[in-house]
Amino acid sequence: MLAHPTLNKLNAMGLSGMAKAFSELVANGEAEHLSHAEWLGLLLEREWSFRCDRKLAARLRFAKLRHQTTPEDIDYRSERGLDRALLMKLLGGDWINAHHNLAIWPSGVGKSWFACALGHKACRDDRSVLYQRVPRLFSQLALAGGGDGRYARLQRTLGHVQLLILDDWGLEPPNEQARHDLLEILEDRYDRRSTIITSQLPVSAWHGVIGDPTYADAILDRLVHNAHRIEISGDSLRRNLSRKA
Repeated sequence: MLAHPTLNKLNAMGLSGMAKAFSELVANGEAEHLSHAEWLGLLLEREWSFRCDRKLAARLRFAKLRHQTTPEDIDYRSERGLDRALLMKLLGGDWINAHHNLAIWPSGVGKSWFACALGHKACRDDRSVLYQRVPRLFSQLALAGGGDGRYARLQRTLGHVQLLILDDWGLEPPNEQARHDLLEILEDRYDRRSTIITSQLPVSAWHGVIGDPTYADAILDRLVHNAHRIEISGDSLRRNLSRKA
């Protein structure tokens, strides 16, 4: 069957969602009973959904989240010591609008997993997100410092993204260059963007990990001054899917 002229025009204008919906409506005999307004409404709704899905997919590709987790996967069992009201507030995203930060610890119980779930929700809410493991990030910044512009571009990206996830902080003490790089990132973001930082160590130990007291004071002032804090205990936050079978 030849393509409908309207279908050709929709595709030519890049209205792929509307084109697919139009094809389905033409093939559906019951669609003949729809009014013009109902037809248009269905076409627009499909195009809107198509564009939202495409935008979300692009945001998730850019974010490079370590775990493809969603808020629906979180296990809220009380023995983990989680404040469900706080978690629901964080998922709501107002703290990102307020440019607050979030610290999550310790390791082995889903801190990275939970951070990625928050990152996924932020992508859904049409926010830019970027995930970085801190040890690898310090290596990338060190390699990018060759004077060819890569360092400045990476710093701009880290500074401008609406939610930056810094995972596995404190695995080893940062050297002088890493301390400087971290301070520059946090200075660019302070009171402008939000940062999630996860660690195997409690916040009280971070000053000692940084080493240099001057840098430690400056870094922690910009990182934990306005940070929400979540201490996870017990097993992983991953929902036990086998229980639902």
